[in-house]
Amino acid sequence: MEETTPDLATDVDLAVEGEAGVVATSGPSADSSRSVSQLEEEGDIAADYIEELLDITDLDGDIDIDARDGRAYLSVNSSQDSNLRLLSKPETVNALQELTRIAVQAKTGVFSRLILDVGGSRQVREAELAHLVDRAAERIDGGAQSAALPPMSSYERKLVHDLVAGKGLVSRSEGEGSDRHTVITRA
Repeated sequence: MEETTPDLATDVDLAVEGEAGVVATSGPSADSSRSVSQLEEEGDIAADYIEELLDITDLDGDIDIDARDGRAYLSVNSSQDSNLRLLSKPETVNALQELTRIAVQAKTGVFSRLILDVGGSRQVREAELAHLVDRAAERIDGGAQSAALPPMSSYERKLVHDLVAGKGLVSRSEGEGSDRHTVITRA
Protein backbone atom coordinates (compact mmCIF):
# COMPACT_ATOMS: atom_id res chain seq x y z
CA MET A 1 0.00 0.00 0.00
CA GLU A 2 2.77 2.46 0.70
CA GLU A 3 3.43 2.85 -2.96
CA THR A 4 -0.11 4.04 -3.73
CA THR A 5 -0.37 6.76 -1.09
CA PRO A 6 0.61 10.01 -2.84
CA ASP A 7 2.02 11.82 0.21
CA LEU A 8 4.03 8.77 1.25
CA ALA A 9 5.32 7.84 -2.19
CA THR A 10 8.54 9.73 -1.49
CA ASP A 11 9.68 6.77 0.63
CA VAL A 12 9.54 4.57 -2.45
CA ASP A 13 12.00 4.23 -5.29
CA LEU A 14 14.63 6.51 -3.76
CA ALA A 15 17.16 3.84 -2.93
CA VAL A 16 20.48 4.05 -4.76
CA GLU A 17 22.00 0.63 -5.16
CA GLY A 18 25.70 0.00 -5.17
CA GLU A 19 27.94 -3.02 -4.92
CA ALA A 20 26.82 -3.89 -1.40
CA GLY A 21 23.10 -3.26 -1.90
CA VAL A 22 21.38 -0.07 -0.83
CA VAL A 23 24.00 2.62 -0.34
CA ALA A 24 22.08 5.85 0.13
CA THR A 25 18.68 7.38 -0.17
CA SER A 26 17.40 10.81 -0.95
CA GLY A 27 14.34 12.76 0.06
CA PRO A 28 12.36 12.44 3.30
CA SER A 29 13.12 8.76 3.68
CA ALA A 30 16.82 9.58 4.06
CA ASP A 31 16.25 11.50 7.28
CA SER A 32 18.13 9.14 9.58
CA SER A 33 19.27 12.11 11.65
CA ARG A 34 16.02 12.07 13.61
CA SER A 35 16.74 12.06 17.31
CA VAL A 36 15.73 9.23 19.56
CA SER A 37 13.29 11.55 21.32
CA GLN A 38 11.63 12.42 17.97
CA LEU A 39 11.35 8.74 17.15
CA GLU A 40 9.95 8.01 20.61
CA GLU A 41 7.37 10.77 20.05
CA GLU A 42 6.41 9.10 16.75
CA GLY A 43 6.17 5.79 18.60
CA ASP A 44 3.94 7.28 21.29
CA ILE A 45 1.59 8.84 18.74
CA ALA A 46 1.48 5.60 16.76
CA ALA A 47 0.88 3.55 19.92
CA ASP A 48 -2.05 5.80 20.85
CA TYR A 49 -3.50 5.33 17.35
CA ILE A 50 -3.08 1.54 17.43
CA GLU A 51 -4.42 1.34 20.99
CA GLU A 52 -7.55 3.19 19.89
CA LEU A 53 -7.93 0.82 16.94
CA LEU A 54 -7.58 -2.20 19.23
CA ASP A 55 -10.20 -0.75 21.57
CA ILE A 56 -12.63 -0.12 18.70
CA THR A 57 -12.17 -3.65 17.37
CA ASP A 58 -12.25 -5.16 20.87
CA LEU A 59 -8.86 -6.86 20.39
CA ASP A 60 -6.26 -7.27 23.12
CA GLY A 61 -2.64 -6.47 22.53
CA ASP A 62 0.45 -5.17 24.24
CA ILE A 63 2.36 -2.47 22.38
CA ASP A 64 6.14 -2.21 22.56
CA ILE A 65 7.93 0.83 21.15
CA ASP A 66 11.55 0.86 20.01
CA ALA A 67 13.69 3.37 18.12
CA ARG A 68 16.55 2.10 15.95
CA ASP A 69 18.12 2.72 12.57
CA GLY A 70 16.33 6.05 12.24
CA ARG A 71 12.89 4.48 12.57
CA ALA A 72 10.26 3.98 15.23
CA TYR A 73 9.28 0.32 15.58
CA LEU A 74 5.95 -0.75 17.08
CA SER A 75 5.22 -4.35 17.99
CA VAL A 76 1.72 -5.42 18.90
CA ASN A 77 1.62 -8.77 20.66
CA SER A 78 -0.76 -10.68 22.84
CA SER A 79 0.23 -12.91 25.73
CA GLN A 80 -2.99 -14.84 25.37
CA ASP A 81 -4.65 -16.59 22.47
CA SER A 82 -6.51 -13.60 21.06
CA ASN A 83 -8.01 -12.58 17.78
CA LEU A 84 -4.94 -10.43 17.14
CA ARG A 85 -3.99 -12.91 14.43
CA LEU A 86 -6.85 -11.37 12.39
CA LEU A 87 -4.63 -8.30 11.96
CA SER A 88 -1.35 -10.15 11.36
CA LYS A 89 -1.79 -10.93 7.66
CA PRO A 90 0.96 -9.16 5.67
CA GLU A 91 -1.47 -7.07 3.60
CA THR A 92 -3.34 -6.02 6.73
CA VAL A 93 -0.14 -5.12 8.60
CA ASN A 94 1.05 -3.02 5.63
CA ALA A 95 -2.31 -1.22 5.45
CA LEU A 96 -2.31 -0.57 9.21
CA GLN A 97 1.27 0.63 9.00
CA GLU A 98 0.36 3.17 6.32
CA LEU A 99 -2.68 4.40 8.27
CA THR A 100 -0.51 4.72 11.37
CA ARG A 101 2.17 6.63 9.42
CA ILE A 102 -0.50 9.04 8.18
CA ALA A 103 -1.78 9.54 11.74
CA VAL A 104 1.77 10.30 12.94
CA GLN A 105 2.40 12.66 10.02
CA ALA A 106 -0.88 14.47 10.72
CA LYS A 107 0.21 15.15 14.32
CA THR A 108 3.90 15.91 13.75
CA GLY A 109 3.87 17.40 10.26
CA VAL A 110 6.87 15.18 9.47
CA PHE A 111 7.01 12.12 7.21
CA SER A 112 7.20 8.94 9.28
CA ARG A 113 9.13 5.77 8.40
CA LEU A 114 7.80 3.75 11.32
CA ILE A 115 7.53 0.00 11.08
CA LEU A 116 4.56 -1.87 12.53
CA ASP A 117 4.64 -5.53 13.50
CA VAL A 118 1.52 -7.37 14.58
CA GLY A 119 1.83 -10.75 16.25
CA GLY A 120 5.33 -11.44 14.94
CA SER A 121 4.25 -11.11 11.30
CA ARG A 122 7.45 -9.25 10.35
CA GLN A 123 9.66 -12.11 11.55
CA VAL A 124 7.55 -14.57 9.58
CA ARG A 125 7.85 -12.39 6.48
CA GLU A 126 11.62 -12.01 6.97
CA ALA A 127 11.91 -15.82 7.02
CA GLU A 128 9.85 -16.02 3.81
CA LEU A 129 12.11 -13.44 2.16
CA ALA A 130 15.22 -15.35 3.26
CA HIS A 131 13.76 -18.47 1.65
CA LEU A 132 13.06 -16.54 -1.58
CA VAL A 133 16.63 -15.23 -1.63
CA ASP A 134 18.00 -18.75 -1.01
CA ARG A 135 15.97 -20.12 -3.94
CA ALA A 136 17.11 -17.26 -6.18
CA ALA A 137 20.76 -17.85 -5.18
CA GLU A 138 20.34 -21.54 -6.05
CA ARG A 139 19.04 -20.59 -9.51
CA ILE A 140 22.03 -18.32 -10.05
CA ASP A 141 24.42 -21.02 -8.80
CA GLY A 142 22.70 -23.33 -11.28
CA GLY A 143 23.65 -21.07 -14.19
CA ALA A 144 20.90 -18.45 -14.41
CA GLN A 145 22.12 -14.94 -15.25
CA SER A 146 19.63 -13.34 -12.87
CA ALA A 147 16.65 -14.10 -10.68
CA ALA A 148 13.71 -11.73 -10.24
CA LEU A 149 11.68 -11.75 -7.07
CA PRO A 150 8.00 -10.77 -6.88
CA PRO A 151 7.01 -7.14 -6.24
CA MET A 152 7.27 -6.04 -2.61
CA SER A 153 7.37 -2.95 -0.43
CA SER A 154 10.45 -0.75 -0.13
CA TYR A 155 11.04 -2.06 3.40
CA GLU A 156 10.96 -5.67 2.19
CA ARG A 157 13.24 -4.84 -0.75
CA LYS A 158 15.72 -3.33 1.72
CA LEU A 159 15.67 -6.57 3.71
CA VAL A 160 16.24 -8.52 0.49
CA HIS A 161 19.16 -6.27 -0.52
CA ASP A 162 20.79 -6.96 2.86
CA LEU A 163 20.23 -10.73 2.56
CA VAL A 164 21.60 -10.77 -0.99
CA ALA A 165 24.70 -8.78 -0.02
CA GLY A 166 25.31 -11.30 2.77
CA LYS A 167 25.45 -14.05 0.14
CA GLY A 168 28.01 -12.18 -1.97
CA LEU A 169 25.52 -11.45 -4.75
CA VAL A 170 24.25 -8.14 -6.16
CA SER A 171 20.67 -6.89 -6.20
CA ARG A 172 18.86 -3.94 -7.68
CA SER A 173 15.29 -2.74 -7.66
CA GLU A 174 13.45 -2.49 -10.97
CA GLY A 175 9.97 -1.44 -12.03
CA GLU A 176 7.66 1.30 -10.87
CA GLY A 177 5.03 1.63 -8.17
CA SER A 178 3.36 -1.59 -7.10
CA ASP A 179 5.39 -3.56 -9.69
CA ARG A 180 8.74 -2.58 -8.10
CA HIS A 181 10.72 -5.76 -7.47
CA THR A 182 14.27 -6.96 -6.84
CA VAL A 183 16.54 -8.60 -9.39
CA ILE A 184 19.51 -10.62 -8.12
CA THR A 185 22.69 -11.25 -10.16
CA ARG A 186 26.24 -12.43 -9.61
CA ALA A 187 28.70 -9.97 -8.10
